[in-house]
Amino acid sequence: MAKMYYEQDCNLNNLSGKTIAIVGYGSQGHAHALNLRDSGCNVIVGLRQGGKSWPVAEKDGFTVMTVPEATKAADIIMILINDESQAAMYKKDIEPNLTAGKAIAFAHGFNIRYKQIVPPADVDVFMAAPKGPGHTVRSQYVAGKGVPCLVAVEQNATGKAYDIALAYIAGIGGARAGILETTMNEETETDLFGEQTVLCGGVVDLMRCGFETLVEAGYAPENAYFECIHEMKLIIDLINKGGVAAMNYSISDTAEYGEYVSGPRVLPYEQTKANMKAVLADIQDGTFAERWLNENKTGREFFNAQRAALAKHPMEIVGAELREKMLWKNDSDLDSASN
Repeated sequence: MAKMYYEQDCNLNNLSGKTIAIVGYGSQGHAHALNLRDSGCNVIVGLRQGGKSWPVAEKDGFTVMTVPEATKAADIIMILINDESQAAMYKKDIEPNLTAGKAIAFAHGFNIRYKQIVPPADVDVFMAAPKGPGHTVRSQYVAGKGVPCLVAVEQNATGKAYDIALAYIAGIGGARAGILETTMNEETETDLFGEQTVLCGGVVDLMRCGFETLVEAGYAPENAYFECIHEMKLIIDLINKGGVAAMNYSISDTAEYGEYVSGPRVLPYEQTKANMKAVLADIQDGTFAERWLNENKTGREFFNAQRAALAKHPMEIVGAELREKMLWKNDSDLDSASN
C-alpha cells in the first residue's frame, strides 16, 4: 500500500523564511500562488515580460518578476507552465540563475521523466501534483477543503526535500484531502496513460460515438447530448463519491443490467486492453513524448487541425446551444475562479 500523508504529517514552518516563486500564472499557477499566500507563505510570481498574465498577477497583489529575477530571489521555484515549454525556459532563464540549496518543483514529472530538464546535483527536486485542475485547487481551498495530491522527491540534495515538499502541498491545501507518495516516473507514466486511454481520449471518443449513433438513427441531437454527454458528470460524481458501487446503487436496475450486458459489447475487453497496453508501451519507451515534442517544434499542424475539427462537431455546437439555455450555464466559466 502506498504511503499517505495528512495535515498532521506536514509542517508549514518548513517554509518559514523561504521565498517561493511560482513560474506561470495560468490555471495551476494562480491557484498555487493564491493558496500559498493565504497559508502565510512568501510568494512571488515569475513571468515572461509583457505576457498577458503579468497584469493579472499584479492585480491579485503579487510581486511579479521576470523568470531569471524570480529564480535568483526565490528559495523554491515551482514551474507551472506548459510541459512543452518548460525545457527551453528552464535552460534559458532558470538554470543559469540556480544556486546550491535551492529547490526546483513541478506539478507533473514529464520533463524530468523524459530528461528534457536535468537539474544540477546540488538542488532539491520534488513534485507537488494536485489531482485536479487549478480552478478546483483554488475553489476547494477557499471552501476549507483540498484536492488530493501526489508527492515525489527526485533529488534530495539538502536532506530536507521531503519536509519542504509536504509543507508546500499543505500550503496549497492538499494535505486536507490526502497526499499519496509516488515517484516522478510513475506519476508521469500513469498520468499520461489515464489521460489518453480513459479520462480524455477514451471518454471523448466514447461520448462522440454515442452522440453520433443516436443522431444518425434519427434521434434529436439535444436528446443525444443529454443522454451521452451531459449526464457523464452526474455518473462520474457518483463514482467519485463511492466508487462504481455507489453509481450502481443510485441508478435503476435496468441501467445496471445494461451496464453488464452492453458495456463489453461496446468495449470488447481483451481488444480494448491490448490497445491500452500499446498506448502504455508508447508512453514507457518515450515514443509519445517524442511525438508531442516534435509536434510543437513543427507548428502543431495535427494538433491544431484536430482541435478545429472538434470545435465544428455537432456535439460541441449542440452542447453550447443547450448550455446557453440552462440555468447552470454560469457554472461553466473556468476563468472566473474565486480569488
